[in-house]
Amino acid sequence: QVQLVESGGGLVQPGGSLRLSCAVSGIIFSRYAMSWYRQAPGKRRDLVASITSGSDTNYADSVKGRFTISRDNAKNTVYLQMNSLKPEDTAVYLCALRQGWTDYWGQGTQVTVSS
Repeated sequence: QVQLVESGGGLVQPGGSLRLSCAVSGIIFSRYAMSWYRQAPGKRRDLVASITSGSDTNYADSVKGRFTISRDNAKNTVYLQMNSLKPEDTAVYLCALRQGWTDYWGQGTQVTVSS
């Protein structure tokens, strides 16, 4: 059974930083690309960043230069380091893994950027 569990969200002031974690179990983690998405209330779910099994990365234009995705295959965990946070970064952040035709999602972690 594949499980993804996010952690690390919270309330932060504009300009602050947070690091999100997504722990994965039930699958050979190192073989799969991982992604972070976010969804604000009333808006669509958008891709934030992705990392391949070979650690190639890709970012949404809105977070380039501020966010960094990384992975630790020994810990079956993917991270999202978020710096210079803005109020518009406020959303539920979810990690995702695609295996063939199946997408697995975590439950999400809330990030709120507000003074």
